Amino acid sequence: MSTFRKWPSFLALAMVIPGCGSGVITAAYLSEPDTIGYHSYGPEGAAPGTCWGVEFTPAVIETVTEHHVLTPETKQADGTVQPATYRTSTRQEMVQDRGEKWFETPCESDLTPDFIASLQRALQLRGYLRGSTDGVLDVRTKRAIQEFQRDFGLDSDVLSMRAARQLGLVAYGREEFGATAPRQGGSGPN
Repeated sequence: MSTFRKWPSFLALAMVIPGCGSGVITAAYLSEPDTIGYHSYGPEGAAPGTCWGVEFTPAVIETVTEHHVLTPETKQADGTVQPATYRTSTRQEMVQDRGEKWFETPCESDLTPDFIASLQRALQLRGYLRGSTDGVLDVRTKRAIQEFQRDFGLDSDVLSMRAARQLGLVAYGREEFGATAPRQGGSGPN
């Protein structure tokens, strides 16, 4: 844990994703309490002790070139044609703003070799990964994670909590089923 204290807090855990030319950059940040050397970098309101990834989509800028007629084409009395004259202007327009999409992730301490081997088996069963289950979070495993998550709109090789739950690796919490508080009373067994 002390190795994180030596790095600037924004470098806790960051990954750049080429995204097959899509220009998507994904980073994962720890949102641990300050008492153990981490700073909160999740979205506003992130619960302490949770870990987060963020997917950045670059802004889309379009270059627009326009030709403006300064003087129209004219025909002279002797039949010759005087061509039109133009002024060319170029400008850039923002087509789409830079995007930022936060998502909860399993924490780095949860990514044990056993967890990663289970992740690899789950991705193999669904046809996203070929090869051995070696418990190593290597490039082929990250590509498989990215392909799996792309099916529900997240173009990232950082495993999201949603994907981990869908793969059966992390249990769903009570709040995700609409149960926010334990039942009071009841006639069940003691």
